[in-house]
Amino acid sequence: MCTLDKMLIKGIRSFSPDNQNVIEFYKPLTLIVGQNGAGKTTIIECLKQACTGALPPNTRSGQSFIHDPKVAGETEVKALIKLRFRTFREEPIVVIRTFQLTQKKLALQYKALDNTLQTYNRETGVKEALAYRCADIDRHIPVLMGVSQAVLENVIFVHQEESNWPLADTQTLKKKFDEIFSVEKYTKVSIP
Repeated sequence: MCTLDKMLIKGIRSFSPDNQNVIEFYKPLTLIVGQNGAGKTTIIECLKQACTGALPPNTRSGQSFIHDPKVAGETEVKALIKLRFRTFREEPIVVIRTFQLTQKKLALQYKALDNTLQTYNRETGVKEALAYRCADIDRHIPVLMGVSQAVLENVIFVHQEESNWPLADTQTLKKKFDEIFSVEKYTKVSIP
């Protein structure tokens, strides 16, 4: 089973770009509690972003996901999500995602800067990095975690605004279940 170790958040929503906030995940369970506006949902959104690359709903293409430059008193905010987890084989993996939000004259400009996947070579113990330009890390992470991307997005890290999908219309429900149970891998077979 995959386990989460810790996550660093910097410059995401209410998490200041000047501080590195580290959340440790304990075994067998970690509870996230706090007052409204404390950042509980942001922690889950950062976990989902780190694992799937998906931005939360209603973030205006990432513009409201990054800490507002006006609030920081800057024209540009750089943000970071760094997640360390262990695969089912107990191999340590680090996912690093960096972003930038720039205040232009009339609008905000969001940019995903870098996506990196760090692993350790079992034989040499040397750190190895895979940048987003070399491979699609959004496909690698679910494999390393031992779970499909559909399960990560729709079950494990489902956003509170999207959590009522089991009550949706039958067509939407079928589509979600098809994604979760990977039915596209199977084809119809006719038996003579």
